[in-house]
Amino acid sequence: MRKYSTIFSAVLGVAIGVLLVLTVQRLDQNKRALRTSYQDWRKLNLILQTLDDNYVDPVDHQKVTDAAINAALSALDPHTLYMPPQQLGETEEDLAGNFSGIGIQFNVPNDTAVVIEVIPGGPAEKIGMLAGDRLLKVDDVDIAGVKFPQDSMVRRMKGPSGTKVNVTVKREKEIIPFEITRAKIPTYSVDAAFMVSDTTGFVRFSKFSRTSFEEMKRATSALREQGMQHLIIDLRDNRGGYFDQALLISNMFLERGQEIVHMKGEHRKNERFLADGSGSLKDIGLTLLVSDGTASSSEILAGAMQDHGRAKLVGRRTYGKGMVQEPFNFTDGSGVRISVARYYTPSGRCIQKPISDDYAYDLYKRYERGEMVNADSMKVINGGIIPDVFVALDTTKVESFYINCNKKATPMRFASAWFDGHKKQLQAIDNYDELLRYLDGAGLEKSFLSFARERDGLVPKGNEWSVERNYMMTQIRALVGRYSRLGDNAFYHLYLNTDEVFKAAMETL
Repeated sequence: MRKYSTIFSAVLGVAIGVLLVLTVQRLDQNKRALRTSYQDWRKLNLILQTLDDNYVDPVDHQKVTDAAINAALSALDPHTLYMPPQQLGETEEDLAGNFSGIGIQFNVPNDTAVVIEVIPGGPAEKIGMLAGDRLLKVDDVDIAGVKFPQDSMVRRMKGPSGTKVNVTVKREKEIIPFEITRAKIPTYSVDAAFMVSDTTGFVRFSKFSRTSFEEMKRATSALREQGMQHLIIDLRDNRGGYFDQALLISNMFLERGQEIVHMKGEHRKNERFLADGSGSLKDIGLTLLVSDGTASSSEILAGAMQDHGRAKLVGRRTYGKGMVQEPFNFTDGSGVRISVARYYTPSGRCIQKPISDDYAYDLYKRYERGEMVNADSMKVINGGIIPDVFVALDTTKVESFYINCNKKATPMRFASAWFDGHKKQLQAIDNYDELLRYLDGAGLEKSFLSFARERDGLVPKGNEWSVERNYMMTQIRALVGRYSRLGDNAFYHLYLNTDEVFKAAMETL
């Protein structure tokens, strides 16, 4: 036993010695690799230091650093980007589903902001602000009639909860000053939800914010109570957002074990995300409306539903944004969003379209290839999700009169003026059928043509009005209807009357 023990100790000693040698060698290799890697990046620091020591004027460190970061990241994919503090804060605030402000939605139809909606329960409603009020001042700054930028108006009215802001409005002939205490204001990703037939519900879904899943649950639950057996979700121009919300919403429609998406990256392990079978809408028929503006999380949802035969996709090929962005934030409030992996649909399709020098012009290239009018031009290798039912872009509905009216925001200004003269009638309407009866009997067509002629000198020529009439009057009706108590539900519902993608979706049911 002593002999074997001595032999074992000797062997163990040799093994430990070999292991130590290998470990030291590996550490030396890693050090060399780290030194090489550091040398590769050190040039940037040397250039910046050389500028600091030799440049003719004092160097603005913040400005040069931001420029250097942006230049460096521009050599990678377009979705890896740097966000200075203000931009990062606004992006996160929007996706979080709430912000601090006064609680109004407004348009700027004619160089003066007009309140379209006062958010229920918000600070503006509590102190008596009304739809139709014209915004004249924020604190002591004039914002009406001076071409004040709309985004600057928003920033002035936003602010930390509990702080005060003075907003002066014009209501008919009266000037009213309001002192408003800012508070948290919810923002919504479900813009509208209503029934389009006895058994079919419609949801307009604009982004994947922190509250999207809860909003979708509430909206679809209300539609089920109204008899919904089939659901149409409008994902057009939905640019995505939070990944977890895409998983939760996809899970609503899938069986246990069905894959939603998987991801692969050089420095990230391959991950598959599966449905858990707890979804509340597995028995509901589903159609998704998609477009070249449907991106990221929207494409995850669309790809999963299509691969499992769970939904029909109607429209045009989606954007093709399938990069996984991971946030890295800095103590100064700025941050970078770095692409760390790619998304793949359950069948293995890469959602991300190819990265090229003319990546930013991809949508223009789609027009050039004829993809917007010809289904045969859509290729899987180009990325994105190809719809089951293709609907060509319709360019025959508008002539120069329509284009000129929209350049001058004539329809929006007309709707605002109409509301001024018919406020009581519109604000009393909370039923869609009642709204249709009101709009049918309001004489909007004659009034709008007169408004366009007298205010903007615009008159349709030749057969322009016969071509544009249906499309343009649908827009007018939707804008006026939005001032009713139905708000965006009325706006989107009315617009569907001339929506070819929606019509194609209804034909597939």
